Amino acid sequence: MKLSIVIPVYNEGPTVQELIGRVVAATLPAGMEREIVCINDCSKDDTAARLDELTEKFPGTSFLVRHKPVNEGKGAALRDGFALATGDIVLVQDADLEYDPDDYPKLLEPIVDGRADVVFGSRFIGEPHRVLYYYHSLGNKFLTTFSNMFTNLNLTDMEVCYKVFTKSVLDRIEIKSNRFGIEPEITAKVAKMRPRLRIYEVGVAYYGRSYEEGKKITWKDGVKAILAIIRYRFSD
Repeated sequence: MKLSIVIPVYNEGPTVQELIGRVVAATLPAGMEREIVCINDCSKDDTAARLDELTEKFPGTSFLVRHKPVNEGKGAALRDGFALATGDIVLVQDADLEYDPDDYPKLLEPIVDGRADVVFGSRFIGEPHRVLYYYHSLGNKFLTTFSNMFTNLNLTDMEVCYKVFTKSVLDRIEIKSNRFGIEPEITAKVAKMRPRLRIYEVGVAYYGRSYEEGKKITWKDGVKAILAIIRYRFSD
């Protein structure tokens, strides 16, 4: 069995190699291969150079690196990464240090054990998290509740980075969102699949960044997420 870890990257030169080191060191189930797929979304800093050094820095690890000529957003980067992934299971990992690859074993367990087709992480069910912005957490909870009303799922963190899929499920999803609308879109499409998928949620640690440290998402992305929730409820 092979795991493909898909990492969209934009202007993360200072952190991306440290993050990749954690991904390489993360414990996987016995016998599972690891493939790391990095999509550089036309970064303006030294991200491209840092990614091109990965094979030398981490010998023996399978890397697929693509440098996009135009910045299109997280959704477009994930769409490209999913197309390149060859694993039986696909896991989404952000390129900053907000999420901890040490959580991989519990994210993978429901799928490896044959109990789940899709696993969502959750920053809101008991694991350590950095205390930052109240209105961000309120916005996340609102978006999750709003999404749940349209999908009839009982998720606690729809916007979480950590989402894990069997490749057979992911191959049935046509992603249209180019930017942060990817989260509600993929949630809506997973919820509408028939026969109904087995979806699990597990708590994950979260070490959020401040805007001074490079956080990119803004209130405008929240508005776009609301529109995406409505759009993908009523379209394919």
